Amino acid sequence: MPSCSAIKANGERCTRIVGASQAYCYAHDPAYDAERRRAASKAAKSRSNPEIREIKNLLQKLYAAVLEGHVARQAAAVASQIANTQLRAIELDRRIREHNELEGRLDELEGLLEEAEQRTYAGR
Repeated sequence: MPSCSAIKANGERCTRIVGASQAYCYAHDPAYDAERRRAASKAAKSRSNPEIREIKNLLQKLYAAVLEGHVARQAAAVASQIANTQLRAIELDRRIREHNELEGRLDELEGLLEEAEQRTYAGR
C-alpha cells in the first residue's frame, strides 16, 4: 500500500496510507492547504473563552453555596446579574472582533475584484 510522501516536522516520513493516484495524505497535500487553514481557524475560534469558563465555575459555586445556605439569595441574585452583564460584554466584544475581521476580509476581496477588473479592461 502506498504511503504519504511528506516528511513531518520531526524529520520522519508520514506513515499515512494514501490512494494509488495520490502522493500525499490530506494533512500534507498542498491542494488542501487553504481548506486545512480554514478548518484550523474555525476550530481555534470554537474553543471556549477562559473568561466564560471562569464565570461558569463561579456560578456553579454560587449555586451550590445558595443551596447549602452559605450565601443569601439576594446576594446570589446580584452576583448572578453581574455575571450576566460580564457575559453580555464578552459576547459584544466577540461580535465586534468578528465584524472587524469580516470587514477586513471584505476589503481584501473588493481589492482583488478591482485588480481583476483592471486586468480585464487593460487586456482589451
